[in-house]
Amino acid sequence: MKSTNYGYSLATCAMIALLTAGAAQAQEKDWVALFDGKTMEGWEKVGNAQSVWEVKDGALCGSGPASMLVSTRGPYKNFRYRAEVKINDKGNSGLYFRTTRKPGFSDGYEAQIDSTHRDPIRTGSLYGMCHVYQRLVEPDAWFTYELEVRDDVWRGRAITRIKITVDGNELYEYLDFALTFKEGHFAFQQHDPGSKVCIRKVEVMELPAEAP
Repeated sequence: MKSTNYGYSLATCAMIALLTAGAAQAQEKDWVALFDGKTMEGWEKVGNAQSVWEVKDGALCGSGPASMLVSTRGPYKNFRYRAEVKINDKGNSGLYFRTTRKPGFSDGYEAQIDSTHRDPIRTGSLYGMCHVYQRLVEPDAWFTYELEVRDDVWRGRAITRIKITVDGNELYEYLDFALTFKEGHFAFQQHDPGSKVCIRKVEVMELPAEAP
């Protein structure tokens, strides 16, 4: 009897494992790459003509004067978004979402990219809304930035939920009651001539609209 139950338990565990693996694989298929790892196709520089955006070693890399590199796909409203990012020592950049096609630095939400810049607002911050002052990642080291953004209703009020995760550690979920930016594009910031930022594995997964 014990042997039969044990066998049934093993079979059940195996089935659960297969179902879980299948669900994870199906979810991974929902991710859409926004960068092919080889070319600038699907991206456009906006800003100072002397700013440089190029593909180096499979990454989008920005240097020189201030500018933005904007994804021409979109606009996006509810989504999960992730990218691997690296910023130099004393460098500053930002991962923008729900921004315009021709953005300035204040257009759209900005997830800060900053390990040691003189601006004390560090990586993991939602700039101007929720700030992190602890250094979570070292300069010149790759890390994974993940966002989940969706409109929702909380206690009868319309909000935008913004969840920030760095290297698999969920930092917080910010509730934007002002609904500051409705929808838009993704972009990366080249903050100043002393900054050098690189980005790779840029992916988005669209989410269904929340029921009212």
